[in-house]
Amino acid sequence: MPLYLNYPSWIKPEIFPGVPVLGLVRWYGLMYILAFGTAFLVLKRLMKRGALDTPDYTATEDDLFSFIATGIVFLLIGARVFSALVYDTSGLYWRKPWLIFWPFNEAGQFTGLAGMSYHGGFIGGLFGMIFWCLRKKRPILQWIDAMVVAIAFGYTFGRLGNFLNGELFGRITTMPWGMVFPHAQQFSVSIPWVQEFATEAGMALETGQKLVNLPRHPSQLYEALFEGVVLGIILWFAQKHKPFIGFTSSLYTIGYGLFRFVIEYFREPDIDLGYRIEAVSGTPTYLNVSWLNISTGQVLCLLMVVGGLLLMLFSWLKSRRTKDK
Repeated sequence: MPLYLNYPSWIKPEIFPGVPVLGLVRWYGLMYILAFGTAFLVLKRLMKRGALDTPDYTATEDDLFSFIATGIVFLLIGARVFSALVYDTSGLYWRKPWLIFWPFNEAGQFTGLAGMSYHGGFIGGLFGMIFWCLRKKRPILQWIDAMVVAIAFGYTFGRLGNFLNGELFGRITTMPWGMVFPHAQQFSVSIPWVQEFATEAGMALETGQKLVNLPRHPSQLYEALFEGVVLGIILWFAQKHKPFIGFTSSLYTIGYGLFRFVIEYFREPDIDLGYRIEAVSGTPTYLNVSWLNISTGQVLCLLMVVGGLLLMLFSWLKSRRTKDK
């Protein structure tokens, strides 16, 4: 009896595969639209609650559109640049930086902007929000406090987009919810541990079969749930009862960093990057051999946690000084 799930065969990167023109419309792009739409609705709800108002100014929908649009532009730039220059190991984009925003591959096929980095988007979006607040003379931390709540809920759709693309899957597993992703690395059935793993997962190996695709953690769904829905709910209530301005922004940065750090143990790191800190040398990326093997994503998440703690300390001290005046 199979103790795993097969990735749904009807899911393709394109929403309308094989249909002229419409075949260019991809699930990932649609998920981005849903993510930004959700973020706007959440921010609008917070605006109605007065989360963006100051004693001398009441926020408007025009402010929301302008604020989010600026953040999106900077976010996309940061996400794409970071992915191309940090996660791509071929050196192509360092040699030809104009290709970073070129939506076609070398064969001339449309691929969209393949490759986005969350941490790059985080940095880019942050700069975008700060830029907008300085330009409009709005309180930076107050607006970011509200925006991070919206970002968390919108982020859910981004990870669902990764799942629909069949990418960024996790390490191999024998858990009953493990899933066989069609584009994952396959293993030779002649290797003893592969045979044992397949048997434990309830996979029937056929006579003469040379390769097998083993079940993996659907880590995209883990991230959608914990870094999106769960963190969003926490931030929603935190924003409503925050003890000082800047608290929700700090909590988001710390919370995302912690959730993502843990989930990275189930998600397979980029094979070409491997581990940034490798306690057990020669460890394959598809196995979690040691908790001390730290990926690039985990290093960046630790920096987020440290940054969030420093921001919380800064915000708390600032609030104390304001009360003492």
